[in-house]
Amino acid sequence: MKKITIIIMLVTLFALVGCATHIHTIGKGAQGNQTIEARQWYALWGAVPLSEVDTNAMAGNAVDYEIKTEQSALDFIFNIFTCYVTVVSRTVTVTK
Repeated sequence: MKKITIIIMLVTLFALVGCATHIHTIGKGAQGNQTIEARQWYALWGAVPLSEVDTNAMAGNAVDYEIKTEQSALDFIFNIFTCYVTVVSRTVTVTK
């Protein structure tokens, strides 16, 4: 019984991790460690955007930066409660 529980936990862990992060490198990528973070909200489990995150405005006049969109741990916690009304969130981070 203990082996089955461990196997189920490992399969669940691997199913929830991995493909939730997207990284886009603009120019030479991040040259420093200044980060700006925003949360993007979606309805119908990601099909309809409810908010717009302007990464150009977040980057300012930077030429080299990195955009990372992910479902962070905080998003996961929010989504536990909001997914029942089909609303989910993702975190967008711009690193200059």
